[in-house]
Amino acid sequence: MSQSTDEETTFRVRAEIAIAASPHEVYDTVSDLARSGEWSPECRGGRWISGMPGAVGSVFRGDNLRGTDVVSWAPVVRGGWQTESEVTAAERGRLFQWVVLNSAGEKQDSTWTYEIRPTRDGCVLVHHYRLGRLTEGLAKIFDGLSEAGCARFVTEWNAKLGQDVATSLKRLKTVVEQA
Repeated sequence: MSQSTDEETTFRVRAEIAIAASPHEVYDTVSDLARSGEWSPECRGGRWISGMPGAVGSVFRGDNLRGTDVVSWAPVVRGGWQTESEVTAAERGRLFQWVVLNSAGEKQDSTWTYEIRPTRDGCVLVHHYRLGRLTEGLAKIFDGLSEAGCARFVTEWNAKLGQDVATSLKRLKTVVEQA
């Protein structure tokens, strides 16, 4: 399977949840990526390695962990690994976004976003992920799969990502509302 063009999307997932807290409280939580282990199914936390924490242009090194049961047939990283990501949008109470960097520190077409909309009772937190062109790691995986294997991987991995995003939101709701 060839890599996506700029107009194509390999993965896209989105979920939202109502949270009984102010947009600023929610933003302050989701933009504190070092706390990601409290809600993320894979990211266990990490640390800021450049820039001011949470500011546009800052880089975060995430510590991740994936079990053997996740799309078990696919040749993906198992166990622990790290990623580096750069914050691309940081508007307190409204928007927090980052992109995953490649091994050379360049931005890839792999974007994670939190959007926050105020409501009468708090806010709605929207979490989404979009991958257009294949990342460095996914390109290697796709090169080793048949056309049918690539199609199966896209379907199953997109479902996994959708579940991860929904799980993160449910956990975030608990973290924020119990604070």
